[in-house]
Amino acid sequence: MQYIGGEQRPGCLFCRVIEHPEDPDAELVLWRPEGAIVLLNKFPYNPGHALVAPIAHVPTLEDLDDEQSVHLTRALRRTLGALRTAMNPHGFNVGANIGTAAGAGVPDHVHLHVVPRWNGDTNFMAVVDDVKIVNEALAQTAEKLKRAFAAT
Repeated sequence: MQYIGGEQRPGCLFCRVIEHPEDPDAELVLWRPEGAIVLLNKFPYNPGHALVAPIAHVPTLEDLDDEQSVHLTRALRRTLGALRTAMNPHGFNVGANIGTAAGAGVPDHVHLHVVPRWNGDTNFMAVVDDVKIVNEALAQTAEKLKRAFAAT
């Protein structure tokens, strides 16, 4: 409900945290590699739900040049490794919502969602009440993952 009814901050989330490390949302930044940025999703589907974005402010993957694509892919690979190390998931969902019709919350800055998954991670709350419970505080997950990125 905080996402649906909360105040929408102006501007692009990714550009804000790239250009202004003092921005409150920058607390969710896990890693700042060359050409990309990795941060936790403020409203995760599962613990560790990360967002991997290029520095380039473009709306689609096909707008990235080859070098930007390489930076994004390298960041994605290391994100998968850090999540695997820190959280030991059984699998991942990785994807991009491109365009508002596809559900993009930031339609003008392409980004990848990396969602750790565990066998049986859908519980009765999601099935019966259409509610998803995330069992770890966002700040705790962020610290755990920052340590994993620093170690890899």
